[in-house]
Amino acid sequence: MNQNIKIRRETREDYDWVIELTEKAFETMEFSDQKEGQLVEKLRKSPTFIEELSLVAETNGKVVGHILFTPLVIDNGQQQFQSLVLGPVSVLPEFQKQGIGGQLIIAGHQKARELGFQSVILIGHQEYYPRFGYKPASMWGIKTQIPLPSDDVFMAVELTEGALSSVSGMVIFPPEFG
Repeated sequence: MNQNIKIRRETREDYDWVIELTEKAFETMEFSDQKEGQLVEKLRKSPTFIEELSLVAETNGKVVGHILFTPLVIDNGQQQFQSLVLGPVSVLPEFQKQGIGGQLIIAGHQKARELGFQSVILIGHQEYYPRFGYKPASMWGIKTQIPLPSDDVFMAVELTEGALSSVSGMVIFPPEFG
């Protein structure tokens, strides 16, 4: 694990590099559509963008990772519940497998909690995210209309205990996710 990592809020000076970093991070990923950089750009321009939830990992003055959380809604027809979607999380290939993504996730969860958010939803690797408390969203009756290879890749985490106990419904992803 890389000990010299500083996690901080992304600044406008980071914007262009973060797009490049995101594209590099995903260029060899099997499940990537190679549009993650464009997604970050679109999410930043979204009216729901929260600057405090766009974080970078820096080592020796170089930004090597980025994570973004964006508000979304879970709708069950009677009620709407606020949550966040995690994605993308990006680490430069030469810095991957050193725990940087995990540090970004933990810092992001902490910041989201401070801002009053109680849960996070994501679509991601079922081997990776459970170590951060993520479980299949179907456990809470949370669904998505996005066709997925398996139920296990659609996950949620409670940032405060019991936060999802009375939540169910369809996730309405921000339109930027297409």
